Amino acid sequence: MDESPFKGKTGLTRVWNAFHYSMAGLAAAYRNEDAFRQEVWLAAVLLPLALWLPVGAIGKALMIGSVLLVIIVELVNSGLEATVDRISLEHHHLAKRAKDIGSAAVFVALINVVAVWSLVLFG
Repeated sequence: MDESPFKGKTGLTRVWNAFHYSMAGLAAAYRNEDAFRQEVWLAAVLLPLALWLPVGAIGKALMIGSVLLVIIVELVNSGLEATVDRISLEHHHLAKRAKDIGSAAVFVALINVVAVWSLVLFG
């Protein structure tokens, strides 16, 4: 099996490079994706709020985890959309399906935030 020529680093060099690639990915998502920026600002409000609210540690962890899950899913969705657009900007039913499914994943993650926060705060 052929491997990517970019897969040669190991050890701390790999970890250091991976960190920089991750930071570049976060910066690119913030710079280019409106939805990601909106979700980051939502997280900037909800994460401190979760820490401040008088709920137990498990409740705080669930609330924080649900918000971070939205960020994670949005990053994956943005990567999927960029890949689909890289392949072709033509309208194709499979490209639409892929983008719609990615969008649905973000939607479900947002519903999860509402459900988790509601159950922790009012359940």
